[in-house]
Amino acid sequence: MKKKTNKEKVDIKNRRAYFDFEITDKYEAGIMLTGSEVKSIRTGKVTLGEGFCFISAKGELFIRNIHISEYSHGSDNNHEPTRTRKLLLHKRELEKIHAKVKEKGVTIIPLRLYEGNRGILKMEIGIGKGKKTVDKRQNIKEKENKRQIDRVLKQYK
Repeated sequence: MKKKTNKEKVDIKNRRAYFDFEITDKYEAGIMLTGSEVKSIRTGKVTLGEGFCFISAKGELFIRNIHISEYSHGSDNNHEPTRTRKLLLHKRELEKIHAKVKEKGVTIIPLRLYEGNRGILKMEIGIGKGKKTVDKRQNIKEKENKRQIDRVLKQYK
């Protein structure tokens, strides 16, 4: 039998993260979810903008403030929308992340929630420092200049 190919893959991005933070490293992590959360994510009802990661006293990585809406066809046992969820990484990766986060001003940010090649939901997290408003303004100017250059080049083609 052929597999269904019309199935859309989940790919939810945190656009705000690249605007507010300067991302230095990226890691791929598994995420522990309940059944109703997975169904809700596959319908696209997720907000990553407010989310942040932290390392617990036991050395485990958790994510907080990601809003996954309750599943519409769920029962009374639906999940809590903003509960803390555990992220799954290799021990070496956790040690590297822990060493980098000890520096002042460095945080762990969720960048993307996507479906892997076997249908498993994965989260891409990034380690970065917060940008100052001057840096944000500079990025906006660079984007506007690039757009103007592209417009002019299109006119002459």
